[in-house]
This record gives sequence, structure tokens and C-alpha cells, in this order.
Amino acid sequence: MAATVEIYTWRTCPFCIRAKHLLTQKGVEFTEYSIDGDEAARSKMAQRANGRRSLPQIFINNHHVGGCDDIHALDAQGKLDELLKK
Repeated sequence: MAATVEIYTWRTCPFCIRAKHLLTQKGVEFTEYSIDGDEAARSKMAQRANGRRSLPQIFINNHHVGGCDDIHALDAQGKLDELLKK
């Protein structure tokens, strides 16, 4: 069973694009919430992300894993694939 992956993004954000590219490379289907300029949606994201307002913010199985650097660090440590399998 594949993990449920959600990512909050802005369409033109280079970090968002980079994070989505990594997920796509791994063949992961994800739900994207493009929140360009939507402060209400950004506030909701920040509540889920322990106050973090930077983009992207990524959740795997409803667990906050962080942003672009965080997901790439998990991949470099060999931990991302395991999270994506659960």
C-alpha cells in the first residue's frame, strides 16, 4: 500500500518544483495544494506544519516531514523510500 503524500506549494516556487520533481522521480502520487496568495490556506498549512509558513510543506501519511531540504535529506539518508512504503 502506497503512502498518502500531500504537498503545499506555490506554482513558481523553485523549492516546490524541486520537491515535486523528487517525488515524481520516485513514482509517488501526491495531492498538491497550490496556495498562491491564499492567506487562509497558508494559515491552515502552518497549523498542520507546527507554525512553519515556508513552502513547500510536505506531509506523508498525515505526518509533517518538512520542506524541500528536509525531504531531500531524508532521501540522502535512505529514509524517504521507507516512509513512502508505509
